[in-house]
Amino acid sequence: MRLGLSKDEVKLNNYTSEWNIEFNRVKEEIMLVTKLETKRIEHIGSTAIKDMVAKPIIDILIGIEDTKHIDNNMMKALQSIGFLPLRVERPGEIVLAKFLDDTYKVKTHYIHLVDYDKELWKNLIFFRDYLNTIDEARDEYKKLKVALAERKSINITTYTNLKEPFVKGIFSLRTN
Repeated sequence: MRLGLSKDEVKLNNYTSEWNIEFNRVKEEIMLVTKLETKRIEHIGSTAIKDMVAKPIIDILIGIEDTKHIDNNMMKALQSIGFLPLRVERPGEIVLAKFLDDTYKVKTHYIHLVDYDKELWKNLIFFRDYLNTIDEARDEYKKLKVALAERKSINITTYTNLKEPFVKGIFSLRTN
């Protein structure tokens, strides 16, 4: 298994169970350096959905008490295992990335720090679980992703923005 994409690259790989093995390996590292409970660290994104094509980047969701007041020790702990904060501005979310090497050109993992058990946390978990349960939704999302990735001039921002209505549509199905 080869992980990683450069900055604007859009490439999809077929599902492999090795993604989950890698998530579990990194989760253990995170738990060791942060002392977070296992329930606060989840595998999300397309690499967490069986039979889904995905960008070869592992997405990790970490639930913290308050993203507005991030614990400096938490950030230092995550940096100690190679995760660096990105200049990504999303409400209620702090994004970190791990890179293939110290050229910082190829990202292999993302951490999404969000408020634990709040709306964004619940939406991201729901999306993963819904697509792992509902074959039709998973197939529709897979077709959308493949069609977008096949566009000649697509970049990662456009790819993500064009998937957003589908993702938000799944979020809207969450009842609790």
